[in-house]
Amino acid sequence: MPTLSQSGYISTNKEQAVVDEQAYCALEVGTLGERLAPVAAVSERVGGDPANWSIREVGDGNLNLVFIVTGEMGSVVVKQALPYVRMVGESWPLPLYRAHYEYYALVRQAKRAPGVAPKVYHFDKAQALIVMEYLHPHVILRRKLIKGERVAGLGKTLGEFCARTAFRGSELSLPSPEKKADVGLFSGNVAIPAITESLVFTDPYYAAEMNHHTPQLAEAVAALRGNALLKAKAQRMLLKFTANTETMLHGDLHSGSIMATDDSVRVIDPEFSQYGPMAFDLGMAVANFLMAYFSQPAHRDASELEAYQAWILEVISECLDSFEAEFRRLWHTERCGILYPRALFEEQGHDSTPACEALLDEIREDALAFCGIEMHRRVLSLAHNADFEEIEDSALRARLEARNVKMGKELVVNASAYRETPALLALARTHNR
Repeated sequence: MPTLSQSGYISTNKEQAVVDEQAYCALEVGTLGERLAPVAAVSERVGGDPANWSIREVGDGNLNLVFIVTGEMGSVVVKQALPYVRMVGESWPLPLYRAHYEYYALVRQAKRAPGVAPKVYHFDKAQALIVMEYLHPHVILRRKLIKGERVAGLGKTLGEFCARTAFRGSELSLPSPEKKADVGLFSGNVAIPAITESLVFTDPYYAAEMNHHTPQLAEAVAALRGNALLKAKAQRMLLKFTANTETMLHGDLHSGSIMATDDSVRVIDPEFSQYGPMAFDLGMAVANFLMAYFSQPAHRDASELEAYQAWILEVISECLDSFEAEFRRLWHTERCGILYPRALFEEQGHDSTPACEALLDEIREDALAFCGIEMHRRVLSLAHNADFEEIEDSALRARLEARNVKMGKELVVNASAYRETPALLALARTHNR
């Protein structure tokens, strides 16, 4: 009998048996067509003889294999987890089950924020692979930011995505039994959150083994690691990250996890998904826009620099404003969970708006603190951003990274002072000077 998965892909028992009987084996360009030919979700979308499929490996991330498979009818993306961290090698093993959680996250994102995550066509648990929509002509957003290209509606789409996934994945909206069961499901994803807990929240603030930074940044790094108040605040945010299961997170919402055209935005790669604080994804996104902003003097001619940096700040403003506007809309239209029930407010003649605004104030403050920590880890920890890393002049790179580090420190220590968007943007302009 055919079975319908959560993604809507129909598989047959015979087809699944082909998959299940195979022990895990990393995919290769030369054999991928033969291995995936029996999977209807692939062959029916790609079309033609598998021997004639065009297959290319395009993964440039830190963890996985990624292939584009093209035939007579179309293309799909095949993503497979490796049993280790790709950028480090087999000395850092990593469980294959992270692919399961990426699949679970993609299915939930499709329901909670339709049209933003790629469509899933097939999931193979044994092989830790996902076959999904080929996003074309989208390219990685970070490349567009480095090139100085604009994307219409970028901030609005990301702000609404963060608001919808945060609200609809929480007990403001989700039935409590369903949400608690989901927290239990995602609690099995132990290894991936552990990477975030160390590389993001802890390693930047001491001489961890795999850290590296631009040599000329040493003075700024020493000042950062000598600041006990800063480190205490970063650990307080780590406590919120580990102990808080408010909603399902994307978990790694940086400009390399976003694909775009000039007027379309999609979000990919939620393998770091877990349940955590509502503010986390929003903070990660804003941090990556700020790093793009600070890196621009190395990528733009003087004639273009001011206008493009101003556009990036507009994106940040739109992202934050859209998040709050959409959150407010959902508060008044979809607040049907156990939190802030209408029985306590509207049904007793009370306006719930002040409660919503107080919650948004908390989310904004936490988002800015998470933002500052992300700004630090991307120049001090293991995995850096191309925005800075591709600046060949190390002295210039260090100067721009120092601006990023100093603003990040201010956001971590004093986030409440920048809850209003104009104050946040003014701080960015000050450090940019």
